[in-house]
Amino acid sequence: MLRRPVLLLRDLVVNRERPDLDALRREDDPESFVWKILPHAARTFSACIALLPTSVARASAVAYLYCRCLDSYEDMLPEHQQRQDALREFYQRLGRAPVTSAPPAPRLADGLARDERDLAHIVLVNRSRLVDRVFFSLDAAAQRIVLDLVRGMAEGMIWSSHIFARQKGVLTGSEQLRRYCGYVLGLPTIFAARIMSLYYHDEADLTPLQRENALLAGEMVQLANITRDIEKDLRRGVAYHPHLKPALEGGEPSSRLDERVRQVRRELLLRALMLAPAYRQFVEDLRLRGPNFGRASAILMLLFTDRYYRSCAVRLGRKAWEGPRSGLGVILKSLPAVVSLRWSRRVLREVERSFLEFAESEEPGLSAA
Repeated sequence: MLRRPVLLLRDLVVNRERPDLDALRREDDPESFVWKILPHAARTFSACIALLPTSVARASAVAYLYCRCLDSYEDMLPEHQQRQDALREFYQRLGRAPVTSAPPAPRLADGLARDERDLAHIVLVNRSRLVDRVFFSLDAAAQRIVLDLVRGMAEGMIWSSHIFARQKGVLTGSEQLRRYCGYVLGLPTIFAARIMSLYYHDEADLTPLQRENALLAGEMVQLANITRDIEKDLRRGVAYHPHLKPALEGGEPSSRLDERVRQVRRELLLRALMLAPAYRQFVEDLRLRGPNFGRASAILMLLFTDRYYRSCAVRLGRKAWEGPRSGLGVILKSLPAVVSLRWSRRVLREVERSFLEFAESEEPGLSAA
């Protein structure tokens, strides 16, 4: 309770573009290292994790940092086989719960970094023994949920690495994109549902329908990352939509490429907005009653995602719906959800309505379909 306001404030003021790498390299206390590096490993997720109850927050922070390590191997290692070997070694070293020790994770060289944010991720990978220490302190049930996530996500990244290599950097259709989103953020959303169910209801199993809602909610959030980084991903030879394949082959006029990117960004934005009902159902499936920080964390994630999609609409030259513009405004709007289930439901319905109305205005009949 005392740490939460400090962590939320740090998340608002931390400079993610210029991390204090020396401080991160000097920190030797496992718990302090986890919370100091989390804002540099995460974007909106670090504030959402900080808002959770302590035991859930610790497990979630460890899980997210492990997933960031996997992301770093996938993003930075240049060779297909090298990536697969590192991903497999990272999760296999943890074995099965309960875990009390593990061999070191595969290291990354500083020379692989493209900027200082990448260097912070390399510090995380190379000092992940500190994250391991916090993981070892979790109870066996929480460890199993973390391990299920890490194993599933690593296997998904191995699949995506193979697909991108075979298809020369591009996903070829809607189902491949859905599967990719499921691995990258659907599985973490299932993790969130399971770890909160364990904490609040003393059970960690989800029904097939709950898993499906979690996967779709994760896709809605992951499409924010994809639509934001289309140009950046193209520069590193990756496209998540077949319409962008010519951009990877080169030789296309910049005006034509800009129009391709705009069309794909619009299509993926509308796809994401249509998934708003699944996010609302995902939150309702958590069955969080009474004063509840877990519920507020889920609302906070939704509001951060809502803020991004409003900026995406503006980027496309459209007028966006209303909502808080600053990180502080988003946090303040989510806090009443700690004590009010009614407030939470109101925000969920409000965001869902805004998403669907915008989609309908862009493509009449889409929301009905």
